[in-house]
Amino acid sequence: MKFLIVGLGNPGIEYSETRHNIGFKVLDALAGASNIIFSPGRLGDIAEIKHKGRTLVLVKPSTFMNLSGKAVNYWMQEEKIPVERTMIITDDLALPFGKMRIKGKGSDGGHNGLKSINATLNSQEYPRLRFGIGNNFGQGQQVDYVLGKWNEEELKTLDERIKIAAEATFSFTTAGLPRTMNMFNNR
Repeated sequence: MKFLIVGLGNPGIEYSETRHNIGFKVLDALAGASNIIFSPGRLGDIAEIKHKGRTLVLVKPSTFMNLSGKAVNYWMQEEKIPVERTMIITDDLALPFGKMRIKGKGSDGGHNGLKSINATLNSQEYPRLRFGIGNNFGQGQQVDYVLGKWNEEELKTLDERIKIAAEATFSFTTAGLPRTMNMFNNR
């Protein structure tokens, strides 16, 4: 069985360690656990890993956040993977740092990557893992915060939280969405 796992972020070294690129970081952890590296592909960097009889197609879109839907739609069609076996991993300002929320549907919450996916798929019904980045910024500073680098306090537990997000992603492919939600939404 095949799954599409899309980590949202922006391409380029200047964005690599920013809060907005947490989706890329989780995919790097998934690939790294299997000693797999990403290769350039159409509309993104691609890696394929095997896990407990499942094939996971990992995609880090190269379309920039605002056009993420284009890459998601392309790879769903290319790999013939239905929406219910597609997981989007994204940052979320509404959640405290490191908290995760896994859902099977929902609004974009003002997130431009999810907005693009909703518009392209013409649906809000697709699994997503929202990784909390907190909202510790002043009025008018949201863009700087989201595109800013992790602070020292966040860096102390970031790797551990990314590892848990990777475990949740593997769980989605083996245990299914409802069970994964029950196991990981309060961790």
